[in-house]
Amino acid sequence: MRARSLILFIAISSSSMLMRAQEGRLQIGPGDLLHVQVFNTPELEQHPRVSESGDAQLEFLGNVHLSGMTPSEAAKHIEDQLIADQLVLHPQVTVSIEQYATQAVSVLGEVHQPGSYQITAPRTVIDMLALAGGLTPAADRTITIKRHGADGEKINYFLSNNANAAFDKNILVNPGDTVLAEKAGIVYVLGDVRNPGGYVMDDNRSQLTALQMIAHAGGLNKTAVPAHARLIRKKPDGSLDEKGIQIAKMQNGKDPDIPLEAGDIVYIPFSYLKGIGLGAAGITASVASAAMYTY
Repeated sequence: MRARSLILFIAISSSSMLMRAQEGRLQIGPGDLLHVQVFNTPELEQHPRVSESGDAQLEFLGNVHLSGMTPSEAAKHIEDQLIADQLVLHPQVTVSIEQYATQAVSVLGEVHQPGSYQITAPRTVIDMLALAGGLTPAADRTITIKRHGADGEKINYFLSNNANAAFDKNILVNPGDTVLAEKAGIVYVLGDVRNPGGYVMDDNRSQLTALQMIAHAGGLNKTAVPAHARLIRKKPDGSLDEKGIQIAKMQNGKDPDIPLEAGDIVYIPFSYLKGIGLGAAGITASVASAAMYTY
């Protein structure tokens, strides 16, 4: 019985520590309902709500400004006030946020219903994305959360295609935060393939190789000339870098498959008489009319 009680105590303590670790980074704001406890002094336990001016009305202390502080900073501030007013010689104060004021979370970018969503307590990233209608097919799987507050800390969360990984590493979004789902990188395969166009890099690694691109495009047509395939990549200065790639050797394992970067173009000529002489600028110009695909 004693062992079972000990296990239960450890489990509860671990859970509380995780909650406190998350809450400890939040700042108290107007409208929040607090829970203030003073160890061994039950008469000082209270549940004040923070006013619009940022003050909490505390018994025996009056108005104490707590807005902008973390719960641990607020606890230390109250301890100092209790000592200064000679109410408690060695106070041990804990402050927790019992209820958050309703604040909007902005969900922006590649979601079906971008906008502001009112929440009164932390919600998971997945919950917030669900409120916004989920990700669009063009969304990158790396989601950025910008924390509410003066520091504006930015946290990245990767929404894995693997359910266990997505839920195990889920991050809480706090009232007032901003969630941004950026557009994923796009790579293009043009020329003599079955489905030429642009393909979103939305797999778990946000990366595609040349052979994967050709496979997603349905493979080569019989009239294609893979020996004259080219990879076109834009340099940082805006100029184009063009080089030949040996598709057949990659398929046979003689050459390594080439990882692609966002914006890359893989071009497969149609025949020895058509398309081989087309330059990088002409190929790049055709990107604007390329169909977009997701998978």
